[in-house]
This record gives sequence, C-alpha cells and structure tokens, in this order.
Amino acid sequence: MLRFTENNEILREDNYRGIVAGVQWRGDIQRSMDELEGLCEADGIQVVGRLEQSLERPNSATLIGKGKVEELRTLCENMEVDTVVFNEELSGIQIRNLEEALCIRVIDRTILILDIFADRAVSKEGKLQVELAQLKYRMPRLTGFGRSLSRLGGGIGTRGPGEKKLETDRRHIARRIDDIKEELAKAGKSRQTQKTGRTKSGLPVVALVGYTNSGKSAIMNRLLDMFEEETSQGLTENKKVGSEDMLFATLDTAHRKLSLGKGMDFILIDTVGFVSGLPHDLVDAFRSTLEEVRDADVLIHVVDNAREDKEFQIEVTGNVIRQLGAGGAHTIMAYNKIDIAPEEPVITGGDEAVFISARTGEGVDRLADAVKRALFADMIKAELLIPYDKGGIVSYLCENGQIDGMDYREEGTLLRGSFKEADYNRYKQYSL
Repeated sequence: MLRFTENNEILREDNYRGIVAGVQWRGDIQRSMDELEGLCEADGIQVVGRLEQSLERPNSATLIGKGKVEELRTLCENMEVDTVVFNEELSGIQIRNLEEALCIRVIDRTILILDIFADRAVSKEGKLQVELAQLKYRMPRLTGFGRSLSRLGGGIGTRGPGEKKLETDRRHIARRIDDIKEELAKAGKSRQTQKTGRTKSGLPVVALVGYTNSGKSAIMNRLLDMFEEETSQGLTENKKVGSEDMLFATLDTAHRKLSLGKGMDFILIDTVGFVSGLPHDLVDAFRSTLEEVRDADVLIHVVDNAREDKEFQIEVTGNVIRQLGAGGAHTIMAYNKIDIAPEEPVITGGDEAVFISARTGEGVDRLADAVKRALFADMIKAELLIPYDKGGIVSYLCENGQIDGMDYREEGTLLRGSFKEADYNRYKQYSL
C-alpha cells in the first residue's frame, strides 16, 4: 500500500486491515465489489468489512450519504481498521472530506490498482509506466492527499505556506512527468528496434491475452515445458515467466521463441492481464507495450473457465483488444482450468476454442495444434531448384521449411518439401 511523504516520496507498509465500500447507482455492483476484495487481497489488505449504498447519484462531497459516513466511521472503529477502499474513483475533495470524517486512510479502486502495478513492475520501462500513471492521477488530487498538502491559511489576497507547497508539488510532478515521457520514448525506440529484428526474422507472433489471473503465464510455462526439446535449449528457470494464483502476478511483457516442429518456429508473448475499471492513465501508460498485441498474427484469449462471470471477463478483454486495434487477428479461445471446472458447450467469440488445464497439461497439446493450424496451414508443398551460388537460400529454407528430400543436380540443389507462403513467394522463381 502506498503513502507519500511531503516530498512526494513513496512509503510502503504491510499488514493492513480494511473495509471496502461502494455506491450502487448504475446497475448491480456485486461483481465489481467482489473483484475489489480480490484486488485488496493482492495488495496485502485483509478485508474485514463491506459497506454498500444505493443512490440515484453519488454525493459530490463524500460519495456516500452523510448517514452512511457515520455508519462507516462506527464500522471502522469497531473493526479496528486502518484503511477504507472505495470502489469508485474519488476526487481530491472527496478523499480529504472522508479522511477527516473517518480519521483513517481513504483510497479508491484506481489507487489500489496503481499500487499493485507499482509493486509488481520489474523492468525499468514497466516501473516508469506505472509511475507516470500514478503522477497523472495525483496531479489533480493534491488537495486530498493528507494534511501536509492542504492549504494552511492566509487572508484574502495572500498565499499561505500550504498553497505554496501545492504549487511546488505541481511543478515537481509536472517536471517528473516530462522526464518519464522522455525516458519512455527512448525505451520505445529500443523496443521498436527489437520488434524490427523479430519482423526481419520472419517469425510469426502469438500473443496470450486475457483477464488477470486467468492463467496466461501458466500456459506459457506449460508450452515451454512441452516443447523444450524442439527449441534445442534446456528449459531453465529464467526462461519461465512468473506465475502465481493472484491478480496481476506478472506485468512485464515476456517474449519466448517456441517451435512446434521443423520450420514451425514462432514468438510467444505473455502480456499484462486486464481487469474491469482499469485506470485510463494506466492503460495509456502501458499502451506502447500492449500495442505488441496489435501486431500479433494470432491471439490466444485465455479464459478462466472456473469463473461464473467468465462472459463478463471475455467482454472486458475483448473491449481492450478492440481499443488496441487488434480485433481482426485470428483468435483462439483457450478455456483454462478444466481440472476444476467442467467443459461447457457455450462458447463466446474467437475463431475456434479449446478446453485446457495449464496446471495438469490436459488439452495443451490441442492448443498447440490450434496454433499450428492458424500459423502454418498456408504452407505450400513445392520443389525448388536453388543454384549452387545461392547456398544461403538453401540453408535458410532447410532451417525454416519442412524438407522431405534433397537432391544435388547439375543446375543446383533440389529441395522437396513444404514452405511458408511468404518464403515460397520470395523464392518461387526457383520453383519447378
């Protein structure tokens, strides 16, 4: 859980006890409140209470009504909590008013998610992206973040020291935002260079996408386990990606090269998971990273088949994918966790679907076959006669195609086999 000093430095504490609170004014919020409890757990907050209120419109000063504020204060005192987490995004004024009324720390869903991201980000770029989102969120809410940032006084036409402090903070944050944007731009150029290298290699890209904690990283590790022999590299721990049973266990995009057989290599990408109500500033900050999804040839949309609300999670993930401009990619729906949930005939979206268990490995071979069909179904069977002075082409095709036979003739090397459509078109002048 994050706190800030007067100099905008981050302080971290553990072992929090909290209450989650929400306002029901635009439909049922039970699913969202349940998810909020999961987010609290992921951030080290023990949820000991829950408060909800139905309103026609939220209270502009405190979000919830005056009577509910008093009820919440009594609840906090009786349960000895130190944090209240609101499901809705709060303004700086609302944070300040609620903290003064409750006499404990008040945060909202956005702060909570940003805090989780700050704790889980590993790469330098990931940390910068999270910090940028945090600063953008804090800028308009400085008056609500604690007494050290409140306005302390001064008469009409004067400036109290508190107001000067606010202006200093704004200038400091604005400068830091500019610095981070510049650093991210440099990181983006480096990532683009790496992406260009992968493009030149001719390897197709498959991206794992889905709701947070649906099992994307576990599936990636299972595929690495299954195809380690084909990659000709012993599977090491540093090749695996982090995988835990919690929300946002991994944030940084991971790339691994896999092979489903000779001439069937591809790049597999594990991306950050999605969640409902993901802060806009966070989506914007991670957009450059997530845009790798847009360039993928195939998407594996991982669904937690054990969730009753999986249709909702599918919808949330689909919306983000469309926002990123990747809605047209071939999509395989991978319904995960069938070891604890039965297969169901109802299938939503995608070009095809498979039911799997990343934990036991059941069905992962069917997923691999679906990827193989999606990526390599267009392989063309042909005979190519390559001149002897084009030995580099022979080496490339032997490495990237499925060679059934090879003969040495007077005119050159005859290759018989199946080749990727792009490779065949590139060298079709040698076709017999």
